[in-house]
Amino acid sequence: MMSLIVSSSPHIHHEDSVPKIMLHVFFSLIPAIVASVYFFGSRALTVMIASIASALITEYLFLLLRKKDTGAIFDGSALITGILLALTLPPSINLSIVAIGAFVAILIGKQVFGGFGGNIFNPALVGRAFLQAAFPTQMATWVANKASHIDALTVATPLGGFKFSHVLTPYKELFLGNVSGSLGETSALLLILGGIYLLVRRYIDWRIPVGVLSSVFVFSGILWLVNSKKYPDPVFMLLAGGLMLGAWFMATDPVTSPVTPIAIWIYSIGIGFFVVLIRIFGGLPEGVMYSILIMNSFVPLLDKYTRTRMLGERK
Repeated sequence: MMSLIVSSSPHIHHEDSVPKIMLHVFFSLIPAIVASVYFFGSRALTVMIASIASALITEYLFLLLRKKDTGAIFDGSALITGILLALTLPPSINLSIVAIGAFVAILIGKQVFGGFGGNIFNPALVGRAFLQAAFPTQMATWVANKASHIDALTVATPLGGFKFSHVLTPYKELFLGNVSGSLGETSALLLILGGIYLLVRRYIDWRIPVGVLSSVFVFSGILWLVNSKKYPDPVFMLLAGGLMLGAWFMATDPVTSPVTPIAIWIYSIGIGFFVVLIRIFGGLPEGVMYSILIMNSFVPLLDKYTRTRMLGERK
């Protein structure tokens, strides 16, 4: 006699697991992590350790409170959230603020939605958005990196320098990382290499970074062609700020990004559009964080209205 076993998804199994994928994401971030330590010294490593520790502790405590398997802290998702949050922060930020940000990232960005796989927004960006609102002064205090040989205690980021002083940072400095900014703004080159690694491993959809970066290039290029003296050129817009980190490592989050091809293009182009809109016309010099969070909120609708109709399905 045959028995039918009914179980919840997924029904298709693959050799890749969440811990394995998170491990490779960690590998892809190693160049950026090493660069941040090179440019900002041991302080960068301290910020990352504080963020990771707070993320793991928060994950463990709330899994315990929810009576879930606390072994889930070893799946790597909280580790990656801690690292990504740290890479969005200034190197001089107070460590207690870092810990608060990681706490909010895990609790509000992840656990309140039921844990990994249920969250709507990228947890690291939820944590950073909270810190931006709660500690705006500390989040806008930047220091020069060690390679720049600048003695000033506080300096402007490339985006801030253009928005408030109309000064363009040379492409070479942006590409290699010899600039001030968050820990993850140090080198566009190393972030691109890490992103390519994930593409080769097929852990991210190529359409997302391509859509984000190309739309930023096109939209900013149109403005630059209209008035090159007022608006920055598209290459500067691509290399400056946290765009590379956001396009390769945050917008591509498989939990908070769309599934269908059409939705993916709308999602990625939307991120690029809002990045340019906020950077050029907004009150802040950077807009990557808000752009991704805005488009995260549209993902359920995008997937719903762009899914392929099944054979024989009726409205």
